[in-house]
Amino acid sequence: MKLWHKVVAGLVLGIICGILLKDKTEYIKPVGTIFINMIKMVIVPLIFFSLVSGITSMGDSKTFGRIGLKAFLAFNLTTIFAVAIGLIAGTLLHPGRGVVLNFQASAGPADIAKTASLGDILVNMVPTNAFGAMAEGHILQVVVFAIFTGVTLNLIGEKGKPLVELVHSAAALVFKMIDLVIRFSPYGVFALTAWVVGTQGLDILISLGKLIVTVVVACFFQYIVFGLLIWVFARISPMPFYKKMIEPQSIAFSTSSSKATLATAIKTLQEKMGVSKGTSSFVLPLGASINMDGTAIYLGICALFFAQATGVQLHTHDYFVIIFTSTLASIGAAGIPGGALIMMGMVLSSVGLPLDGIALIAGVDRILDMLRTTINITGDSTITLIVDKSEGALDQAVYFAKEV
Repeated sequence: MKLWHKVVAGLVLGIICGILLKDKTEYIKPVGTIFINMIKMVIVPLIFFSLVSGITSMGDSKTFGRIGLKAFLAFNLTTIFAVAIGLIAGTLLHPGRGVVLNFQASAGPADIAKTASLGDILVNMVPTNAFGAMAEGHILQVVVFAIFTGVTLNLIGEKGKPLVELVHSAAALVFKMIDLVIRFSPYGVFALTAWVVGTQGLDILISLGKLIVTVVVACFFQYIVFGLLIWVFARISPMPFYKKMIEPQSIAFSTSSSKATLATAIKTLQEKMGVSKGTSSFVLPLGASINMDGTAIYLGICALFFAQATGVQLHTHDYFVIIFTSTLASIGAAGIPGGALIMMGMVLSSVGLPLDGIALIAGVDRILDMLRTTINITGDSTITLIVDKSEGALDQAVYFAKEV
């Protein structure tokens, strides 16, 4: 049985167990918590060593700069497009119409988000202590330090080769560790799903059904857009991509973490789609840190949801502000379960919407997080594939080969 089959089985059994056991699923949750902790344990080493390995695999700084620029522009364009899709879906489906909001003072995500600004995000990208950033899990800071390290290793040439080989070996070690952790994923998925369903129930899904439907519809259209991007810019059929992405998508859906899915996605792109090691090791980790299309869609829809539910009339300039702040927020989001809630307040406050309502959707956020994370990793993989094809490095024989 393939891994994603086991993950889906764990997901279904978890739902059934959650419905039957309800609050007793608290006893099962530690299994899922251990699984998430194991993932968190290797996230920072994975990001650092995969990025440095990818940059040093490119050799010269011109190649790195060209690929990096292509990836950065593509990631930002797809994020802007994703927010637009979310706003269109929210405008047409009116998820907030008929919803009664009973706001209460909320701490946590809303308060944190009030301090988030463009200046904060830019300044906080550069660490004052690289090892401190790693210890505290500041992913964007780790990305900046990893890129700086990789570029510097390329510049020192022959003297840096022993260290480059060490980095490549460390990257191989981390990938193997992730592989071992992911084998445990069906059990972690079962425990986490059972706990979510058991403690939150299905009633909250019914009360916020229109919001959930709107997010699902928008994510579906974004998923189709990814295939169109492959067809238009890579000039190849997107069908092999869709078929071979099932395993990474199942991991993303069940863990709600782009970082947790990163190793599986890199392996899939390299071994099943023929993407070069240098591109996949650099572009995909970069995308997992700065490109979150599903999160951007969600933030745009939630902004309209609160505006409609509170009767606030948004004007044309407000929509542009939402697109801009949602793009920044998707870059600043943590890439771990619940990261979007932290940045949502930045989007809401930018157009004068109340922050207290974040508490209302916190209950279904974990479930919607599963869907948008799937879109996130699919978008990252799409851009990685397109960039590799544009560099003439994609092995199309592997890409079109049928899975055994």
